[in-house]
Amino acid sequence: MINTDIMQDASEIVHYDNPGVPLYIRTGILSNYPDMKALCHWHEDIELIYVIEGEMNYRINDRDILLKEKDCLVVNSRQLHYGYAHLRRECRFICILFHPGLLNASPKIYQYYVAPFIENKNIAYFHYAADSANHEQVQALLNRILLLKTEEKDAYELEAISTLYLLWRILFLQHKSLLEQEPAYDYSDLTLQKKMVSYIYEHYQDTLTLDAIAASGNISRSKCCIIFKRYLRQSPIDFANKYRLEVSRYLLANTRSSIAQIAVSCGFNHLSYFSKLFCREYGCTPTEYRKAAHQAQTPG
Repeated sequence: MINTDIMQDASEIVHYDNPGVPLYIRTGILSNYPDMKALCHWHEDIELIYVIEGEMNYRINDRDILLKEKDCLVVNSRQLHYGYAHLRRECRFICILFHPGLLNASPKIYQYYVAPFIENKNIAYFHYAADSANHEQVQALLNRILLLKTEEKDAYELEAISTLYLLWRILFLQHKSLLEQEPAYDYSDLTLQKKMVSYIYEHYQDTLTLDAIAASGNISRSKCCIIFKRYLRQSPIDFANKYRLEVSRYLLANTRSSIAQIAVSCGFNHLSYFSKLFCREYGCTPTEYRKAAHQAQTPG
């Protein structure tokens, strides 16, 4: 389900397992997402993915990666990313998110080993294919973290954090040469993309036009469309409507507001248009979706 909580810059607010410990550990399946595709998002946290079974496509900024069974992925902080199933094949995976501050027990350690990586524009992600160097160690550490969360023994968070330090040591030793390279990627368009996505997240309840979205990035309509096509592979208005639909889906399942009220609150001025887009996206009407969601939530 969509997390509708966002920061002022539209980065996602991650709901950690323990509010006092910035760590999130879950298993998931792609079929739980509409059209087997997560919403594009970014956050301050490092994201770790391990494919338990099946395969998953992953888009990071404007790059596509195919994650096969047993592959591991490390996504750096503040990268635009989402997972999806290009061929609609199921995928079961581990997802771990942790805030870089979790590795800040010593300021000097953080400044020397952590900050240079998360601030380096050359480093968007590390992909550990099943036959790549250090894959077995990375895989074992991610599985260990999941086991700790599953068992939830006393003070399991301490061992999980120590395991993250071991993982970070592997990343540092293997990839420290990247820190000496000049930036090879122009991030100006990515910055504009985030700014325009931020505008959509903040104004999805209002009337959104291509002119307004482009103006939020201080660029032309054509440049706006080119950037959305490059990073999100859809038009600005299509992206806005898909976000609106995801918010409406959450409201249908978790509030008592009427369907007409939900449509208007999500920026759809015409109920018939909202229903048409909803049915096209999810294969059912808003009424049918609400009924199924409530039945699923009813015990017994």
